[in-house]
Amino acid sequence: MGVYVGVRGWLECDEKQLVAIQAIIQSHDDDHYSGGWGTPRRAVNWTSYIFYSADIREQAVDWLLDQLREIAGIPASDADNDLVRGLFLASHEVDGMSEWQVRDGQVFISRADSRYEYLDI
Repeated sequence: MGVYVGVRGWLECDEKQLVAIQAIIQSHDDDHYSGGWGTPRRAVNWTSYIFYSADIREQAVDWLLDQLREIAGIPASDADNDLVRGLFLASHEVDGMSEWQVRDGQVFISRADSRYEYLDI
């Protein structure tokens, strides 16, 4: 049957970066787990958000992390110099929960704080 990882989280960016993120997602489209990506129906104010939530097979984790690493590398697009940032929680059926921070042009992975254990019940 396989081991699954429940992944949920979001990215924050500006409008130009959102277009670049959507292009990266499209380039990795697998016609299955790609369906976990979503955006609000319309933008509200100045920050754009994009979300991911899905239970994926353990083998697909690298597929998703590759996208996040590529997305993290998107350059700033305005004078504020803001890079894409975000936070994901990944609940592995065997190894427990990890936290994926998208910041400073990279993806940082660490053990998730015990405060989030209620999400794994």
